[in-house]
Amino acid sequence: MSLKMKDLSLQTKESKSTILYYVKEGLLPQPSKPKPNVHLYDESCIQIIKFIKYLQHNFSYSIAEIKNLFKENHFDFDGSFEMMVRSLELISGGKENQWYSKQDFLKLVTMDEKKLKAYQKKGYLFERAKGFSSKEVEIAEILERASDLGLDFALLDAYVEHAKELAEKENGIGAALLKEDEESHNARYELLFDLILTLKPYIFNMHTVQAHKKNISKASK
Repeated sequence: MSLKMKDLSLQTKESKSTILYYVKEGLLPQPSKPKPNVHLYDESCIQIIKFIKYLQHNFSYSIAEIKNLFKENHFDFDGSFEMMVRSLELISGGKENQWYSKQDFLKLVTMDEKKLKAYQKKGYLFERAKGFSSKEVEIAEILERASDLGLDFALLDAYVEHAKELAEKENGIGAALLKEDEESHNARYELLFDLILTLKPYIFNMHTVQAHKKNISKASK
């Protein structure tokens, strides 16, 4: 299905000038021109624009950063759950990611391969398709500090256990949600992103705050 500019603008709530700018910057595919003065845009442009707006509004991505993200990664904007998972993987790594091979990563964090494998087996660290990102560097440094200070890693094991349980529920609910009414795919996409990236950490962190407040209150009595 192809869309005229007016229809694309209405469905995305984006201005004509912004859409033309996205085309100019290579974020949107060039429209087809079956007749003079008739420009038709692929339906995938709706999802692409929604994704651009989501990155801008929720993670403060600049157009330059989004261009780089699109350049380095292939996205299939077909409304599938797999695309959402792929997007989550990229966003969760941070917008200014630097990537390292295993050898470079180990040198950077001064860790031996045996310890890295142990962390990976435990589910604390992950090697991705492009190697290890700056996010993994940050996590590795936290793990090393925790080890040096004698943290009981049972806490991290509990994180992993509950994360796996939640991931199973998210996968099931997410896949089912995106199989439903295709006309509301955009709204469902945004809801899943917001649930996983915004609501989930908010609930976890606020319960931590509440627990600390209770402990402080008990100690002061």
